[in-house]
Amino acid sequence: MRASVGDRLVQHGRVVGQRDQISEVVEVLGREGNPPYRVRFPDGHEAVMSPGPDCQVVRRKEHEKR
Repeated sequence: MRASVGDRLVQHGRVVGQRDQISEVVEVLGREGNPPYRVRFPDGHEAVMSPGPDCQVVRRKEHEKR
């Protein structure tokens, strides 16, 4: 998985009825776009994440079109 600053991470809910969590990559801490990433959630909370198989990267250009 590779991401850049401005991309979004979508962590899909694991249980029926659980909502996806969307965060924005604010810093790439790994080499060449690899995890871990510092992310910011819509409520302003920041965390360091190493995304698992339940995550998807939405490139900045893709989510700007929406």
